Amino acid sequence: MKKSKSILSLLLAVILIVGLGFTVITGIGKSKSGAMKNIKLGLDLAGGVSITYQVKDKNPTKEEMSDTIYKLQKRVEQYSTEASVYQEGNDRINIEIPGVTDANKILDELGKPGSLSFQTADGETVLTGTDVKSASAKTGQDNMGNKEYSVELNLTKSGTSKFATATKENIGKQIAIIYDGETISSPVVRSEITGGQAYITGDFTYEEADNLASTIRIGGLKLQLEELRSNVVGAQLGEQALNTSLKAGIIGLILVFLFMIFVYRLPGLASSLALVIYTEIVLVILNAFDVTLTLPGIAGIILSIGMAVDANVIIFARVREEMARGRSVKVSLKSGFQKAMSAIVDGNVTTLIAAAVLWFKGSGTVKGFAQTLAIGIVVSMFTALVITRMIVFAFYGIGIRKESLYYHKMKERKPINFLGKKKVFFSISIAMILAGFVVMGVHSAQGNGALAYSLDFKGGTSMNVKFDKDYSIDEIDKEIVPVVEKVTGDHNIQTQKVSGTKQVVIKTVTLSLSEREKVNKALEDNFGVKESDITAENISSTISNEMRQDAVIAVIVATIFMLLYIWFRFKDVRFATSAVLALLHDVLVVLAFYAVSRISVGGTFIACMLTIVGYSINATIVIFDRIREELPLMKRNTDLSELVNKCITQTLTRSIYTSLTTFIMVAVLFIMGVSSIREFAAPLMVGIVCGGYSSVCVTGALWYVMKTKVGKKAQPKKKKK
Repeated sequence: MKKSKSILSLLLAVILIVGLGFTVITGIGKSKSGAMKNIKLGLDLAGGVSITYQVKDKNPTKEEMSDTIYKLQKRVEQYSTEASVYQEGNDRINIEIPGVTDANKILDELGKPGSLSFQTADGETVLTGTDVKSASAKTGQDNMGNKEYSVELNLTKSGTSKFATATKENIGKQIAIIYDGETISSPVVRSEITGGQAYITGDFTYEEADNLASTIRIGGLKLQLEELRSNVVGAQLGEQALNTSLKAGIIGLILVFLFMIFVYRLPGLASSLALVIYTEIVLVILNAFDVTLTLPGIAGIILSIGMAVDANVIIFARVREEMARGRSVKVSLKSGFQKAMSAIVDGNVTTLIAAAVLWFKGSGTVKGFAQTLAIGIVVSMFTALVITRMIVFAFYGIGIRKESLYYHKMKERKPINFLGKKKVFFSISIAMILAGFVVMGVHSAQGNGALAYSLDFKGGTSMNVKFDKDYSIDEIDKEIVPVVEKVTGDHNIQTQKVSGTKQVVIKTVTLSLSEREKVNKALEDNFGVKESDITAENISSTISNEMRQDAVIAVIVATIFMLLYIWFRFKDVRFATSAVLALLHDVLVVLAFYAVSRISVGGTFIACMLTIVGYSINATIVIFDRIREELPLMKRNTDLSELVNKCITQTLTRSIYTSLTTFIMVAVLFIMGVSSIREFAAPLMVGIVCGGYSSVCVTGALWYVMKTKVGKKAQPKKKKK
């Protein structure tokens, strides 16, 4: 690369860092597109209410569902302009209202049927919603032949009689149509209407006529809604979760920068600059494409930063190997990027598969995690393969060519006999998995459940309450539990103290809205707790059963797709099978950790497991990629076990470093995050360590056993004496 071109490349990198940084801070244009402060926050960060309703009536029509959604939209608009109401499946409606404070009042209002009335000028009600049989927008022509839009009303027999009397007495006067206390139209009566059919005309657009017709219809809507799930998050708690998670991300990023520069020197600096650009691009995308950022979504970004480092580690490990063979810095850099390409692409594609499955099978917050993880993976591939390459070659091009800045000589590591210890490694893995099953069996026999299922998987009501006092476990049992028992009548209340805070998690059977309001009142009267300091979640058994099924299906589907992809890429089913067995190993070990630690198994459990699956397969692919590369070069008198040991040893440093950098990001999140993030980060840390262990100690050994025992034996030729 010419010096002038290298200077331009570095200048471009600086422009990207400064330009994207400016965009993240201030945004672009009048809409401030790309600004971090304008990123749409989920309810768990902004605070607010989310609720899922199911229609009690069987097989509701499309019009009934559409009208119900419209009714709920009209209701929520008074609380927030950013509220959203959308249909899920054939008979469910989701509502999300961010930034509200009086959550229980809102839940109570949403559950009420709409109130529609036709009133005369003196306030007399002449019709109600039940008197209207149907209402629809119509297109016709006025006296001049121009297109005219109107609303056609068809009344019931009782409504026809009442409306005939009212219109006869109010010719030339207005009859107001009022919905939920708001006047939506005030047409003037032109003549007596006796046939049960009336038209409302005016200067309407078709959309306005259709909305008016829909509002009139919902006044008499008979569909009944059943609450399946609700979640109430205080704005203060959401802000605390956001601030601590952002701090964790920044600290983790700085630690990774320092590690990369210390270990890889100048290439490490190049990758750190690329990671700054990576972080800025992700933040701009979140705002520009109106992606809703949730708490698990932040975890997804932080995790993807660790995986972005992984790509750089793979590249620089290859560069080091080339330089150790005596090649020049320039040749080593080119060869390193080229040889690392396949492992990086394969590893990230498999993780994208996990993210895609999470998106299709997960709930709202899990989808948020999948979305940010997928964005992070795609951007990380771009920054690693394009931006890092551009910067590191620019450094070289401007004259920074001293070999010690790119590589410090290390004593060549002799191949470690991993396969010779395969029985030991297999025994350790089996022991950990069996220990998990034993613990699950003991807990199940004691009636506590094999795993500590959260509301997501068993249904019920959970309240996270912030008290003014730091209660001990004994004080919680003696003072708080009896108050809740008295209100709910539930004598199997579970409590959990959130370490390092004054928060207590209280879990009960599923409570109705009125029961939840009574609990809030009792906590306020007895302990001075404000409603804004209570985060409540309510899940029915219907939802919890579906989430359990989705969890199993998600892991199975993701595993099958990964198996097929590895089979396709490596052209050998033994690579795919051994990789999937290693994935199963990691999932079972982490499951054992869930059983022993009694960490709640809920919605984020699916995200955690599939992330571990994606991360583990990423680590495994690096080793398989090296074996695939070395197999054609294997000498006739070389034993296959020697080659496998050599490949594992060659990639050992990479396995340790990538596990360490990703672990750092998640560990900081665990230390600084709120309780829900800690429950996600703890098993993830175990999964990262387990994934690193299985990729080094288990996967290669499994492939070797299948290659020599299941497939064709690879016997070395005996040396001639």
